[in-house]
Amino acid sequence: MSKQEPGCCEPLPEDPLAVEQAAELSAMFKALGDPVRLRLLSMIASGTERGVCVCELTPAFELSQPTISHHLKLLRQAGLVDCERRGTWVYYWVRPETTDRMAAMLSSVSDRRTVTA
Repeated sequence: MSKQEPGCCEPLPEDPLAVEQAAELSAMFKALGDPVRLRLLSMIASGTERGVCVCELTPAFELSQPTISHHLKLLRQAGLVDCERRGTWVYYWVRPETTDRMAAMLSSVSDRRTVTA
């Protein structure tokens, strides 16, 4: 980032996200950048405390089971969902600590815009 010219503008009131925070959050948002993964997360979030079985997710898409598993793997790698094998099936649930962090970051952006508007 370049130095600001004297007298150009007021300095920003708050520091932006740290580089590490931005990298971590961008991986989460990138995972949600695909409509299938966004729908999967929504379906999982609407499930019960016991989790949502992959057998409940697959019929909602015109995709093969391996493709759905790949999308779920990417959501898991981004820290958005977690899973557990129960017998033959795998059950998924949302990791609220991760989605809460994403929501807090978006909320802080919105709050700053409201204050400066």
